Amino acid sequence: MRLAHTMIRVNDLDATLAFYTEFLGLREVRRKSIGDEATLVFLTDAAERYHIELTHNHDGRGYELGNQFGHLAFHVDALDPVIAEVEARGWWYRRSKPEAGSRYIFVKDPNGYDIEILEAP
Repeated sequence: MRLAHTMIRVNDLDATLAFYTEFLGLREVRRKSIGDEATLVFLTDAAERYHIELTHNHDGRGYELGNQFGHLAFHVDALDPVIAEVEARGWWYRRSKPEAGSRYIFVKDPNGYDIEILEAP
């Protein structure tokens, strides 16, 4: 058995796609329209072993972030350029403490989901 994808509901599909593709570097691999009900967009990284499904319902409903979901995590080779880009965009972020043993930051996507970006060991 292997993981297929993680689905998250999004309020603003365009802003969310920009965040995940332009900032995180994922790419869209498939898009599926379910009539007037919803649009599903599947994203992956260069390894293409796992997907994130962005689900945008067209009925205008909003979503509240639950307290069961934690965050999505991404590895980068170097964290400093990511921090510089986050700061240039004026986004809030939280960085790891020096005693944490690893370097990472947390940012929020346009829907309020926590995104952890870790410097690969």
